Amino acid sequence: MDKPPSPHCSSSSLFLVGRNSRGNWVVRDQKGLCGGLFVDRAEAVKFALFENGHRPQAVIMVPGILELDMSGKPAASGEATTGHAGADAQHALARAA
Repeated sequence: MDKPPSPHCSSSSLFLVGRNSRGNWVVRDQKGLCGGLFVDRAEAVKFALFENGHRPQAVIMVPGILELDMSGKPAASGEATTGHAGADAQHALARAA
């Protein structure tokens, strides 16, 4: 039996999935409150689906660099990304919302 999403993540959140500048797979919710680093894409997507209530339409693949900010401060949409990926993620979030 699956356990419920962690209390820090919201099942209504969109999740961004991509690679950071070191090549690690990154997942973070659009608010920057929940996320993690993963060894491969499959585990990253599995985590994102688990945390968002198994809604594939709420998982956005980011083409480019996606950095994970572990400072604990909520990030604005696209803030934890760099380069063109930030703009791409913001456009994807706008389309998905």
